[in-house]
Amino acid sequence: MKNQSTKKLVLSGIFIALGLVLPFLTGQIQSLGNALLPMHIPVLLCGFLLGWPYGLIVGFITPLLRSVVFGMPPMIPFALAMAFELATYGSISGLLYKLMPKKNVFIYAALIIAMVCGRAVWGIAGIFVYRLGNIPFTWSVFAAGAFLNAIPGIVLQIVLIPVIVAAIKRAGLLLNE
Repeated sequence: MKNQSTKKLVLSGIFIALGLVLPFLTGQIQSLGNALLPMHIPVLLCGFLLGWPYGLIVGFITPLLRSVVFGMPPMIPFALAMAFELATYGSISGLLYKLMPKKNVFIYAALIIAMVCGRAVWGIAGIFVYRLGNIPFTWSVFAAGAFLNAIPGIVLQIVLIPVIVAAIKRAGLLLNE
């Protein structure tokens, strides 16, 4: 049991590191850049692979740490609102994956539900956090940030996350069971 906790802790650090580094890689793609939602991928994977507590913590820490270390995204309003969004992604994906039947179709179900919940939480957090920066948070800001500008990242997540989770599950390396 202690060995499993150590593995989860080390892997959590790796997922945080990926969340810090991936935006540099995707930022090189001129037309898409941040629309690929590079911090979301390691957080979702963390939830699926390690479980909801680790997904929650990794999701909350990653955007805040990236803001402090690299100055991007700006702490207020973006990193702070993202911390709540990504914590929701990590926790919901891990919780639903653990509770749902272990068929691959349920990876998609858990992923999509986590994505919808995370965007809703981002919207709720945005109402409060954007006020801290004296930035209006309107319906159009929510729609653009949660859906319209995020379409490439949403597609990437729906394609990539289930394939990775299924491959790790098939290899017998899944720790969220």
